[in-house]
This record gives sequence, structure tokens and C-alpha cells, in this order.
Amino acid sequence: MTDRRQILGLALALGALPPGHAEAARKLRIVTSHLPPLVYEKGQRQGALVEIVRELCRIAEVEPDIGFFPWPRALFMASKLPATAIFPLTRNVEREGRFRWLAPLYDEHYVFLAPRGGSFDTGQPSRMRGRKISLLRGAVQAAILRELGYENLVEASTIDEVHRFLVSGIADAAFGERNIIGASLKQRGAAGDFAVSAPIRSLTAWLAGSPDMPESEAERFSHALSMLKSQGRLQKIYRRYDLEN
Repeated sequence: MTDRRQILGLALALGALPPGHAEAARKLRIVTSHLPPLVYEKGQRQGALVEIVRELCRIAEVEPDIGFFPWPRALFMASKLPATAIFPLTRNVEREGRFRWLAPLYDEHYVFLAPRGGSFDTGQPSRMRGRKISLLRGAVQAAILRELGYENLVEASTIDEVHRFLVSGIADAAFGERNIIGASLKQRGAAGDFAVSAPIRSLTAWLAGSPDMPESEAERFSHALSMLKSQGRLQKIYRRYDLEN
């Protein structure tokens, strides 16, 4: 027994501890929101990005403590609390220095959604700048819309609320990520009731950390992402959720 303890102690000191004897993985608080098919808070499916983040954490030897919150609160937590990560966070110029960018997860394509026969023509969105647009509060969509000249924005706390504003007439159209909008319509059996525009803007959603996280953490996750890609596991997850990326 003494010899075994000495061997394990030496292995630990040299950083060569064999599998199964490593110290417990570091915990990382991660916040997100219910955004099917990318993130499911409940049910049998986790969501494509939840699966990817868990795989990245496994390779990076981090134990993820994933919490689900309305998106505005999740964003607030990641920007104010130390050692906190968030996904899927769209990377843009305004946010560049406010977060530690750990790993790109997903290519987003933003579109307009409007009731068929309504006041918003998804085929000519540039002529609809005066219409009321529903979108998720705290998301990057607001900056995109204002840049394009849309000012009459109706912000919601959840995807369900975005949809409710749209069907109740509070908003003339919604603006959001193509696959998230598609999943919302499919869940409600309402795909035929709405028209969807061509993509207006494409960006990348990341796993991002609070700014106190060291650059070495980003390097660990970048390495983990490279491994997932080289093994083909990233594309397998996308395909499981019928996502093209």
C-alpha cells in the first residue's frame, strides 16, 4: 500500500497521473436559455449546442454546471459574475472586449417571420422598416435591426413571448435565428401560417466566458473543438438535430 501511494504521489507531482486517478475536474458555471433546437431546458433532448458544450468540457477536463435562465438574465450573469460562461452568444464588435471567447459553436442566419397575408412583406423587408418587429431582449438582433433602419422594436424575454407578440398583433413580424424560428413553428404546427424571409445577416454564436477567465482557458477549449472536428463528432451532433453548419 505504501509503495502504491508513493507511485501515485510521484505521478501527481510529475503531472503524469494515469486515467482514473486524476483530481476531480474543475467546475465551470455555464448559463444559457431555452432555444430549441439548439438548447432544450427540459425533455429527453438536450439540444445540439448543449451536447457540443458538454463534449468540449469533457475534453477540456471541466465539469459544466449548466443553468437555464431567461436570456436577459443569462447575459447579465455572464457579464457580471466571475468564472462564468454563456452560450450561444453572438460575437460582434460591441461585445468583443466584454467576454473571453472560448469556442465558436454555430453559424447563425437571421430572418424575418410574419403571418401570411399580414402587413409585413417578407419578400421585401427593406420596405417594412416602419413595422413593429418582435425579438428576444438582450440579443444581438436589436443592433442588427437598428443598423438596417428598423426602430420600432418590441422586445420579449423568451422565444414563446416573441411568438405570442406576433400572433396577438402586438408585432407585425419577428426577427430571429432561422432554425430557432423553424423549431418554434414546427412545435406549434403553424409553419404553413407564416412566411419566412431569406437570411438578412449571418454571424457566429460562441461559448464565451466572463472577462476574468484566462487566455489559457480559451486555448483549452480551442484545442477541444479541434479534436471534435477532427473526429467528425461535431457534424454528427448537427445532423442529429437536422442542422446544417
